[in-house]
Amino acid sequence: MSTIEADLIAPLTDAEVQRIREDFPILRTEVNGHPLAYLDSGATSQRPLAVLDAERAFATGMNSAVHRGAHTLAAEATELFEDARASVARFVGADDDEIVWTSNATEAVNLVAYALSNASLGRGGAASESLRLGPGDEIVTTEMEHHANLIPWQELAARTGATLKVIPLDDQGALRLDVAAELITARTRLVAFTHVSNVLGVINPVAELVGLARKAGALVLLDACQSAPHLPLDVKALDVDFAVLSGHKMLGPTGIGALYGRRALLEIMPPFLTGGSMITTVTTTTAEYLPPPQRFEAGTQRVSQAIALAAAVDYLTAVGMPRIAAHEAAFGARLVDGLSAIDGVRVLGAGIDLPRVGLASFDVDGIHSHDLGQYLDDLGIAVRVGHHCAQPLHRRLGITSSTRASTYLYTTDAEVDAVIAGVAGAIDFFRRGA
Repeated sequence: MSTIEADLIAPLTDAEVQRIREDFPILRTEVNGHPLAYLDSGATSQRPLAVLDAERAFATGMNSAVHRGAHTLAAEATELFEDARASVARFVGADDDEIVWTSNATEAVNLVAYALSNASLGRGGAASESLRLGPGDEIVTTEMEHHANLIPWQELAARTGATLKVIPLDDQGALRLDVAAELITARTRLVAFTHVSNVLGVINPVAELVGLARKAGALVLLDACQSAPHLPLDVKALDVDFAVLSGHKMLGPTGIGALYGRRALLEIMPPFLTGGSMITTVTTTTAEYLPPPQRFEAGTQRVSQAIALAAAVDYLTAVGMPRIAAHEAAFGARLVDGLSAIDGVRVLGAGIDLPRVGLASFDVDGIHSHDLGQYLDDLGIAVRVGHHCAQPLHRRLGITSSTRASTYLYTTDAEVDAVIAGVAGAIDFFRRGA
């Protein structure tokens, strides 16, 4: 969805947000005598009753292992499990057999990294030849990545002898696309980058980066953890080879994530985890593996979590992802403008000329992020503090940590205003204390 198209979408009304909030019992909580203002959805979102009920209904009515039994409960569980896969596939624009269940996005990235590593060792045979990496090959990522989309590539480079290259940031925090064009060459085998920065909140120029990768003949992995919950997502339209997402950031439970992979690539990838449920024939010395996606789903599966994640994407779809995106875009601008107007506050990435989601990270001169987070918590305002698993980005911008406020479909105008007022109050409090 372009910026122009987004501007034409009506955001959620106040009445709609209030109705949505009724589906989230935790939002009625009080913290330190104040109503909870939850602005940490970028780390973990809250869950509506529909998601809680879906997981409970499975546990109390049809709990059973999938793909393993002929009895009624097993058949019902398997059907719901695969229906959940289909729901998530539709949500991201993929085919059913292109969605692999994982425990989280971190596991999904590691699945791809280890599959490429195993292919490089000759596992997978001639079919996996095109996936092999070695000395002279290059992997490209960026300086703004979450550690989960950086460290697996460091390790893959170490195991294979390939070279890891990093697209740098400018002084504002935006990707240096001019440098990216120089780094992504015929030696590049994989380009891995985040769709939305979990620190800056900016929506990266996917088309430009994918275009550079395609020109070089490289594969593309997209970290969609901060985009899938907040924006309409179509992995086929984006033309990426892999995408990862995490359920707990998009109204779902913890312990469930997903990998999207092009069917043609999943078919030639050797497995990452091995054991039961991903094999056809086993002897004491050999094994033959199931086709994807089951090839990558060893062991007992995350059945109730997958079913709950399907309920979450159904909930998001019913509200409407374009309207959620418009709702949060307004909050993103409001946070940047409101916080930037406070003397002594530096909003990271405020000057980047790109659309953004409802997230802002900021540094307050003379106040450590942990102290600021505690002050806001005393007011019932929940925010994130620290380096947000993005130390290279913070280091590039000259700080060690920041405070992050992140919104979602259940966030209200009053809560955003409370954060801005709370930061101003904290500055006054700490300066008077000094």
